[in-house]
Amino acid sequence: MAIIGEKAVTADILFQMGLDSACGRHGATDLITAHKWFNIAALKGNKDAARYRKEISGEMSTSEIAEAQRSAREWLSMH
Repeated sequence: MAIIGEKAVTADILFQMGLDSACGRHGATDLITAHKWFNIAALKGNKDAARYRKEISGEMSTSEIAEAQRSAREWLSMH
């Protein structure tokens, strides 16, 4: 299980990271990063994440979605 700081990374934390990226809460809106976090959160069991991932996919190009998927696979391979 991945750890951020002293906390284990749960599907809910990953979902929140997706929301933060999608809304630009910590800077500019980043749909590629949001898609990555929603994708990982969905894989880890967060039911809302798949719906949000699908929603933002409609605003992304095919190459942006592919980049987000590569980034998610890379993150999963390291954690």
